[in-house]
Amino acid sequence: MNTVVLKAEDLDGYLTAADRDYLSRMDEQYREVMDSFKLLSSDMPEERRKAEDRLISLYNDMGLLMQDLCKTEKEIHVYSFLTPQESHAEASRLIAKLRDIRTENQEFAYYIQRAYEMLFKLAYGGIPGSNKNYLIVKTPVSSPVQNYAVHKITNIDGVIENTVMCVMLRGAILPSMIMSKEIEEYSSHGYVTPFALFRIRRDDTRKENNMEYILDMDHSYFNLASLDGRDLVFADPMNATGGSLVTVMKYLLGEGIRPRSIQFFNVIAALKGALRVVRALENCRVYTLWMDPVLNESAYIMPGLGDAGDRINGKDGEGSFRNIIQLIACYGDNICRLYRRQLREIEDTVLDRSL
Repeated sequence: MNTVVLKAEDLDGYLTAADRDYLSRMDEQYREVMDSFKLLSSDMPEERRKAEDRLISLYNDMGLLMQDLCKTEKEIHVYSFLTPQESHAEASRLIAKLRDIRTENQEFAYYIQRAYEMLFKLAYGGIPGSNKNYLIVKTPVSSPVQNYAVHKITNIDGVIENTVMCVMLRGAILPSMIMSKEIEEYSSHGYVTPFALFRIRRDDTRKENNMEYILDMDHSYFNLASLDGRDLVFADPMNATGGSLVTVMKYLLGEGIRPRSIQFFNVIAALKGALRVVRALENCRVYTLWMDPVLNESAYIMPGLGDAGDRINGKDGEGSFRNIIQLIACYGDNICRLYRRQLREIEDTVLDRSL
């Protein structure tokens, strides 16, 4: 198998002493959080109430600590830290629905779509110096004459019409299509992003401190030359360790690709993963709706929301790993029609018709 492998110790080498100190403090605070978890199932109302109050206090403290760190990191943009209180409440409720064990597949995908619309606004909604574009829209009203409406939108063509969607497969397919659709809708020319598809996985037999990230070149689909000088956009719902993105980018950089920018959009990012990404990669910006404090020893985000890929796509059957075309087919007719131009780009890339 033709693979590229990155090791956890390579990632940790990018962290600064200050980073390590922050991460150590977060680990210490989260250990106190887990002690409170043990009391939440108490049959004694008073004990449970005390545990809930302690848990709220600890989460507030961790949030302030992460916010304090992110103020000094101009490449890390956390929606819940940067927006007004009323917007923070909206994000908090959305993340709560995604975390909830009772949120099933279709509802989970609905909230993922809402999350990426909010992230797009965070990244592109406040670009300084932007002028306006005008959209003239034909409406269904034709009496007494055909009606049209005029709408102003921000002119961001210069920052979105050079983008390529880079998909780290499975859990990132639908988020990438959502981001591409947002770009298309805000482009005055209806720009549809090209797609580059990478199959990357981590070795889940390993722990966080010795993890390996494996890029499978035989089952990745991209035109290398089309990535040079472009704005590379990655939309992965979870950034736990940062290892997948860094592995892909280190491979591309080693092949002589020099992107104009790298942007990483996550619904939830672990503090450690966000720090690793911006330390390892130049000209890389991280946009995340919510930041979680720590990883467990298996490199899963805590408190996290489980396996986002399985919760978006559903689980594969025993011994029947779906390829990318099969995954898209499972999205169903409604999603396929909504993102039809994005799907055509993906199909052309996989089936090699456009390369």
